[in-house]
Parts: sequence; C-alpha cells; structure tokens
Amino acid sequence: MSIAVVDFSSFGLRKAEPSAIEMEHLSTEIIKAFSDLGFVYLKNTGIEDQKVFKVMDISRNFFRLPRDIKQQYARSVESETPGHGWIEVERIISTNPGDLKEVFNLSTLYSSDKWPVKHDPEFTKCMESFFKSCEQLSIRIMKLIALGLGLESDFFVNKHKKIGSNKNPTTLRTAYYPAIQKSTVVEHQMRCGEHSDYGTFTLLFQDKNAGLEVMNRSGQFVAAPYIPKTVLLNIANLLQRWTSDRLISTKHRVPIPQSDDMLNSPRQSVAFFVHPDHDATLVCCDGLDKYPPIKAIQYLKENLSDVFQRESYPTDD
Repeated sequence: MSIAVVDFSSFGLRKAEPSAIEMEHLSTEIIKAFSDLGFVYLKNTGIEDQKVFKVMDISRNFFRLPRDIKQQYARSVESETPGHGWIEVERIISTNPGDLKEVFNLSTLYSSDKWPVKHDPEFTKCMESFFKSCEQLSIRIMKLIALGLGLESDFFVNKHKKIGSNKNPTTLRTAYYPAIQKSTVVEHQMRCGEHSDYGTFTLLFQDKNAGLEVMNRSGQFVAAPYIPKTVLLNIANLLQRWTSDRLISTKHRVPIPQSDDMLNSPRQSVAFFVHPDHDATLVCCDGLDKYPPIKAIQYLKENLSDVFQRESYPTDD
C-alpha cells in the first residue's frame, strides 16, 4: 500500500477557508489516509519547495561548522526550553548505537538561548520564518482532523494556542545526515532508528534523496519517497491516545542506504513536531475513556524523562 496524496490547494496558506463541502471532503480524505497507514502527503499547501530548500541550504552551513563551534549552541535539558539547540546524536535506542545524524531544534520564538548569529547569520531568521509557516499550516490541519472525527473544528486548535512559547514544546527540527563510510557503520545502526513521534502530528519535508520508510499494517516497511510540492503528514502518539487508538501512530525509520551513490550523498530533512500546550488536558475525544485524562506536560515527563526532567514548566497564561 502506497501513501495517499491529498490536494490541499483549496485550504493552502493565504487562502480563505473553503466551503463546508470542500472542508468535509478534505477532512474525509485525510482521516481515510490516516486510518490506512497513518501517513499522508499534502500537496500544494502554500509552503513552496523553494522555501524548504532554503532552510536546508542555510542549515547545512551551520552543520558544516567545526564541532567545537556547534557545541556552543548545544541543547540544555535544564532550560525552560529543553528541546532547543544543537544535538549531535539524538538518542540511543535500547542497546542499539546512536543515529547517524545531527539536528538543530527550534522550540520557541521567544528564547534567550544562543543562536549562531556570528557563524551563520541567516540561520535564525530563516528558521523562525519557517516555524511560523508550519504553525499556520498546522492550525488548518487541526481543523480538518477535528471535523473528520466529528468534533468541533477548534477542538485541537484550542489545545495548541501557545505554540512558539516556552509553554508549548512544538519544535521545528532541521536534520543533517552526513555521507557514510560503510566500514564505520556498526550492526543495527541507522540514519534514524525505528520510532513513532510523541506529539499530536508531524510535518516532514525531505530533500530529493528521501530515504524515509514507513511501517504498514502488516509490519513491513515501505518507502516514503520525495514528492515535489508536498509535505508528509503523520499521526503521533498523542493523537492516537486522543482517538482511543482509532488512529494509529505509525513507526518509521531512515535506514542505511544500500547503494554507494546514496551512501556518499548527505541527506537533509526538516520536521515540525506539533504538540499541545503544557497545561492542556488530554481526554479521549470519543467519550470512551480508554485512557485516563492527563496533562500534556505530565505525559512528557513520564515518557521523555531524560529531556523533560525539571520539576516545573511554565503553564499559566
């Protein structure tokens, strides 16, 4: 089963909200794709490929800086924005080796954290502009998902009002996967190990090298290729919880390429991980109470305790 492509042009950025009939049509298509595979390509969203590639180009300038310079902008889990900053190796997966990538996260537009202004002058402005575009698109997607689930259109929007502040962990991530020397790869190592995302949903933009694989309902991985003028949208764990497992957060990965050409080719991606406000209460939206209510920040502390370890985080207005 291939990943569905949905034309989003009628509700793209800078477009007025379409008719109720068109909204219903779009929401039905997205929920159907989510039910089939948990992933869907949205085409013609208003975020142009040129803007995506500009983020990648400017990010690459940062990632090619010496390690000691990038270390100055490393993430600090002790800050009020523990996801913000440069991460050399994102994580260790059980006993498996670390992913072959590095990333830079932007999780607030009002952060006092350091930016590489001196070493990559365009980086901050470019990242913040793209963050805002992704936020605007995400709000439109939230409305469609709510309608597709038979909820009020603002059901999810009302729980994501603080995106861009330190009261919400929504994160824009630019990732760089360097060229690989096959002799240095250890057993079970990947560019990005098998996982599901932990928030509400994710927007993913790949470069032309693609590389992402998505697990289908049979447990087999299928390719998620680069398609021009699209963003890849996928369910994350909290949306699965919200829907009492009606919609499943699909596992995905980026394995080591098999061909020499692809091994020698760096890969880049840009992801926007959408998450509810810290103080949002997550209650199953179908009324079945399959999962008990929980505050979003408490969920993070229980499931990502290595990052969200502080006693308190800003939650009030």
